[in-house]
Amino acid sequence: MIAIAQGKAENNNINNITFEQLTIEELKTANSTYDAVLGLSILHLLEDKETAIAKVYSILKPGGIFVTSTTCMGDFMGWFKLIGPIGKILGFFPLVRVFTGQDLIESLTNAGFSIDYQWQPSKDKAIFIVAKK
Repeated sequence: MIAIAQGKAENNNINNITFEQLTIEELKTANSTYDAVLGLSILHLLEDKETAIAKVYSILKPGGIFVTSTTCMGDFMGWFKLIGPIGKILGFFPLVRVFTGQDLIESLTNAGFSIDYQWQPSKDKAIFIVAKK
């Protein structure tokens, strides 16, 4: 994905942008740096989504937004909470956290975000949220 983005930037003569691949824990940036953070299809794959959400909150400027689209398997596959860890140990699955859309909203609001917009086409689809600092 980075190579594709770099190619598109080069093809459009855009040279004031950089692309990096790293974990949120590896991200070293000052607080209140970014206007927006986009986190798509990632929060359910993290060891600790609350820590990641708190980090996003800290690096956003006041009024900054966090846009996420997250699979909340607790709303439609709660049983995966039992099977997922076994599959991970056996090497069949990556780490997958099972939580509901309401759990995610609470994690965001507990970190200090207000929810500006949320949409979910159905309980078995990802929830799309725009949260504001």
